[in-house]
Amino acid sequence: MSAKTGREIERVWVLCAEPAIPAGAEVEVWEIEQGYLAPAAQSEAELARLGFPEGRLRRVVEPSGVERFFHTVKRGAGVVREETEREITRAEFDAAWPHTQGRRIAKTRRRVRDGGLVWEIDRFRDLPLVMVEVELPAADVRLELPAWIGPLVLREVSEDPRYRNSALAMYGMP
Repeated sequence: MSAKTGREIERVWVLCAEPAIPAGAEVEVWEIEQGYLAPAAQSEAELARLGFPEGRLRRVVEPSGVERFFHTVKRGAGVVREETEREITRAEFDAAWPHTQGRRIAKTRRRVRDGGLVWEIDRFRDLPLVMVEVELPAADVRLELPAWIGPLVLREVSEDPRYRNSALAMYGMP
C-alpha cells in the first residue's frame, strides 16, 4: 500500500484526569496498541526484509470493530514534524510486531470534534497518564483550549520529547 508523507503539526498537554465530554458532542472511541522498532538494535537485515527498518507499528480498533494496521515513521522534534505513514496488512503487522517487544503502549483514544478541530484524549492503559493532543493546519494557529479541557491541563508537553509516545513506550513515565 502506498505511503503518505507530510507534516504533522501537533500540540500536546498532560491532563490531571479524563475530561467529561460535552453532551451532544461527536465522539469516536478507538482502542490502540502501538510498538516501536528499535533502529539498529535488532537484526537490521530481518527488519529490512519485512519492510520495517524503523518507526512505529499501530493496530487500531475502530468503533465499528474494524481493525486497521499502520507503519509510521516520524522525523524531527517539537510541534512540527515530518510523518510518513502507510496502511499495512494484518500479516505484515503480525510479522513485524515481535520486533517491538519491550517498546509498546496501549491506550484508549476518544476523538472529539470541537471548535473546528479534533481533540484526541488518550488514556494510557499501563501508565497513570491522560494526555490530549490536537493536530493543527499551521504552526502559527491561535489556539484556545475548549472549556471542558482547559481546567484539567497540568502542562503543555508539545516540546518535551519525554512525552512522545515512543519515549513512553521505551522508558515509561518521565
